[in-house]
Amino acid sequence: MRKLIAVAVAGLMLASAFTGGADARPGYLKEFKTKYPKVVENNKVDCGVCHPGKSKKDRNDYGKALGKSVAKNEKDATKIGEALDKAGKEKNAAGETFQSLLDAGKLPGTKE
Repeated sequence: MRKLIAVAVAGLMLASAFTGGADARPGYLKEFKTKYPKVVENNKVDCGVCHPGKSKKDRNDYGKALGKSVAKNEKDATKIGEALDKAGKEKNAAGETFQSLLDAGKLPGTKE
């Protein structure tokens, strides 16, 4: 019985080593909510601000703009805030800056 348990535990450890695991970036969402309280008041603000689909690999136009501005796995709140500012200066397909939408309390990204 002990061998069976040991093999099962070893198998689970091996399987977890080869899976991507959770890639959550709670610091990004926290800084977004702090920086844009009006957006939080008017909308449900979660990871869908940048990732509209079920897969976190999917990004909307705002998510792509932010991705260009911030280092992967950035933890420094100041750098995340600077990346939010930089992404805000970019424009969506309609020619509006993301910052203008955020200032109006709207979600910046498209649902596509």
